[in-house]
Amino acid sequence: MGKILVMGGAGYIGSHTLKHLKDNGYDVLAADNLATGHKEAVLDSELVIADLLDLDSLKRLFSLFKIDAVIHFAAFSLVGESVADPAKYYRNNVVGTLNLLDAMREFGVNKIVFSSTCATYGNPLYTPIDEKHPQAPINPYGQTKLAIENIFRDYQKAYGLKYIALRYFNAAGADEEGLIGESHSPESHLIPLVLKAIKGERADIKVFGNDYDTPDGTCLRDYIHVNDLSLAHRLALEKLDEYQGFINLGTGIPTSVYQIIKAAEKVSGKPCPITIAPRREGDPAELYANNKLAQDILGWHPQYINIEDIVRTAWNWELNRRF
Repeated sequence: MGKILVMGGAGYIGSHTLKHLKDNGYDVLAADNLATGHKEAVLDSELVIADLLDLDSLKRLFSLFKIDAVIHFAAFSLVGESVADPAKYYRNNVVGTLNLLDAMREFGVNKIVFSSTCATYGNPLYTPIDEKHPQAPINPYGQTKLAIENIFRDYQKAYGLKYIALRYFNAAGADEEGLIGESHSPESHLIPLVLKAIKGERADIKVFGNDYDTPDGTCLRDYIHVNDLSLAHRLALEKLDEYQGFINLGTGIPTSVYQIIKAAEKVSGKPCPITIAPRREGDPAELYANNKLAQDILGWHPQYINIEDIVRTAWNWELNRRF
């Protein structure tokens, strides 16, 4: 395979996938508008500034480089923000993806791996969630990702687009070497928030509800290491000629909020200040994946299945943060 364009390559998951591909001999190119990404995160890979909403910048990109396939991470992903400003999300995520697909079609590129989400399922009717679970998003972020999935399905039928959309659960952890990691502003993910509370950079960590019908009363989620996600994107690239469709990515192991806090305390050797807060609207008690299809289609098996191992890589990044 020739050059792989990683859209959103300066972001959290994009930069880890970029590094993984390069480490495995792929010819890679990162593109990002740096709205939420960090130029330092691409390390020694080439970075081109491009914006999904600037079709001319995308066409210049495809005219300058002979691109064989695209991995698309360039989406806004904050659920609360999507509720407050849905226009921003529909414009960037949906219109931006249409622009990307238009540029790909013009330059004869017909392969794409897409960063989708379990948010397309909405509140789970059953767990673990498989790909046959009904899709009923409960926020604009999930709606935009579902709209893009439908676009891919239609483009495959009409134009021969070869796509795999990876619906992943809770991305977590950091590069083992500590070169890159999670760096959001504002931060919304539980593990880095817990670690910041342990470091004294936050007053506490708020536990939103401890009276759920779960073993310890807190919500259960599926935390998947970012390196396992990177591996899955590479395997998906290699399967595009054989398979088009939608695949869940998760460990299949439910982990509670309290278990995350305890793992962080064990890894760091320090206590985490906790405040119990009311439940948040729309938070289901359990949300975790059935990953059998990923195993069967991609031959993918997550390597990080112990939550302490995932938290340890995140803690190492927090202690040696580069950006």
